[in-house]
Amino acid sequence: MFRDQRRIKQKLSHEECIELLKNEKRAVLSVLGDDDYPYGMPVNQFYNEEDGKIYIHGAKKGHKIDAIQRHDKVSLCIYDQGYRNEGEWAYHVKSVIVFGRIEPISDVDKAIDICVKLSHKFTDDKEYIEYEINKNATAVQVLAITPEHISGKAVTES
Repeated sequence: MFRDQRRIKQKLSHEECIELLKNEKRAVLSVLGDDDYPYGMPVNQFYNEEDGKIYIHGAKKGHKIDAIQRHDKVSLCIYDQGYRNEGEWAYHVKSVIVFGRIEPISDVDKAIDICVKLSHKFTDDKEYIEYEINKNATAVQVLAITPEHISGKAVTES
């Protein structure tokens, strides 16, 4: 169902893909939006090793939620900051593409747990996290992506 990667020498192992998912904070989520136009948006993401799902959060209403309600297939693109060798202009970047299905999390306790874990990717300030969770928990929609295909590659810009 999913295409094989063309440039095999650039392919990341499954383990390297998972490491990128675990370590990178941000991604671009793409959905099938209004009038079947692709709609991509930046999101913060959390890869949960326990269940193999990727979690994001956002508002309970809007373009993203409307699109997901119509069509649950999504694509998520994660990439690292890359590095540049001294004296070179080109960056060396690793990226991962995830194809999967997305669904809202209705269990409030699970949603809060995911938000706490996601917050720890950005800060270890427990007081701040607790304050934000208490203030915003009822306004946040947590979404779970169940991966159906994960692939990654390492490229050098040129």
